[in-house]
Amino acid sequence: MTPDLRQLRYFVAVAEESSYTRAAERLVISQQSLSQQIALLERMLRVRLFDRDTRGTSLTAVGALFLPEARAVLARAEEAVRVVTRAARGEIGGLRLAFLSTTMNHLLPPVVRALRQRLPEIELTTAETPIATLVDGLRKGNFDVAFTRPPLVAGLESRTLASEPVCAVLPEGHPLADHTELTLGELSAEHWVLTPRSSWEPWHEAFDDSFRAAGFAPDVVQREASVQGLLALVAAGVGVTRLARSASSLRRTGVVFVPLAGESTSTEMVWLAGNTAPALRLLLDVVAELAASTDLTASG
Repeated sequence: MTPDLRQLRYFVAVAEESSYTRAAERLVISQQSLSQQIALLERMLRVRLFDRDTRGTSLTAVGALFLPEARAVLARAEEAVRVVTRAARGEIGGLRLAFLSTTMNHLLPPVVRALRQRLPEIELTTAETPIATLVDGLRKGNFDVAFTRPPLVAGLESRTLASEPVCAVLPEGHPLADHTELTLGELSAEHWVLTPRSSWEPWHEAFDDSFRAAGFAPDVVQREASVQGLLALVAAGVGVTRLARSASSLRRTGVVFVPLAGESTSTEMVWLAGNTAPALRLLLDVVAELAASTDLTASG
């Protein structure tokens, strides 16, 4: 048999008090119960731990060797309880964050900075992923939370962090580049560069609706999966595109961002429905507070 934590606690109390009477008072138990448990512990270990005489209670040589070991076990047990309690509150552990490429440049720095300040013992890992990988990763549990754009799919919960204009992205020197605002219809005669339809069908369905409402189908001359690639194609004069205004932080020269009248998009914090991880709850609160006090569409 192995001693339990209660017996070890009783043993340590008697050793430290050098008295069964004082140890029983400290433990708030009867002296008889304490004596019985120490006797049981000695029978279990097959050793004598204490000598008792008219001068009081003292450790035997074996008891003196056992004392630091008992203290270490109790300390380790207390630490285990602290770890479990803090993990249950979400104060320790790990979180895996995924960022869409169009949100990572301006969103990752303030989000990670806020989380490191508020939850310093949470280990954060970050990944830049395309939208399909991001959604699949949330569903499979590879990511705890993601920062992306709508529309998404069923089974995910989300919280809007920020809204911003959608802009027409034109090459420098384009005849419309000096406008303060454009309608989508004013770009009907342009060549367009867009992401592949396979990158995320819900996005392209929304694009189709807006182009249809503007009265035309875009002349798509090239498709490019990355935002940086789209911006490079626009700068090269291959065509125009449409992006959230915050994407302007990814390229400072060769392109001009002009807001599209009546068009906006949001940045969403997204997680799998039913995920009740305590650390996730704290993350959601920290980032929501950050979004309420900070322009998260600005470059981080």
